[in-house]
Amino acid sequence: MARNQGKRSFPAKKESRREVSQEEKSSIRSRQEYGSVCKEVEPLNYIQEEYLEAIKYNDVIFGVGSAGTGKTYVAAGYAAGELFHRRVNKIILTRPNVETGRGLGFLPGTLEEKYAPYLLPFDSIFTKFLGKGFYEYALKNKDIEPTPLGFLRGTTFENCIVLLDEAQNCTKEEMKMLLSRIGKNCKMIISGDTEQADIEYSGLDDAINRLEGISGIEVVEFLDEDIVRSKMCKQIIMAYRT
Repeated sequence: MARNQGKRSFPAKKESRREVSQEEKSSIRSRQEYGSVCKEVEPLNYIQEEYLEAIKYNDVIFGVGSAGTGKTYVAAGYAAGELFHRRVNKIILTRPNVETGRGLGFLPGTLEEKYAPYLLPFDSIFTKFLGKGFYEYALKNKDIEPTPLGFLRGTTFENCIVLLDEAQNCTKEEMKMLLSRIGKNCKMIISGDTEQADIEYSGLDDAINRLEGISGIEVVEFLDEDIVRSKMCKQIIMAYRT
């Protein structure tokens, strides 16, 4: 159930008339070229609906809880629509470099190629909402930019949406670094499941406890009963609770 962390701040009304920038004109041409029509996110249950509302009306949103509940799906689907309609200029995808198997250094290729396996959860979602052609255009144009967490130090996030996945593997220092990058017109959506943390002290729990009560920040908690991935997924996760 969503926990209200303060009064929701609603977006300001848009100006009635404004000049269209060259960047927006280029984006419009690219959408026409690829024949893209962005699909809207449709929540599958009550908690996904609450999550989507929290994303719309807050600057920092934590989606925490069970795997298979659609946290990444809802966040990425929302971000796709904001980029497509040019309400933001960029989507930044990131996650901590911690995994249960071999690390990034083991993989061959460039940094982009090494980081590609981390982005698999997003690939299918963006392809579904944006279409393959426009998604590939956005990647090439760096409108959707995958970036390792450690490379974001010193950056200021403006006119963008930042999607942090697997946040339970962030240290306290990494989480502080990321959150302190927020600039103008930036929305940060942070998802994770602390029960699947691969480090001893998760910065996700620490951040939620520290930031509780700050206006513009909301935490939405997902439970096992909210799992939508599959019946089998739900049964397996429930089995590991005992």
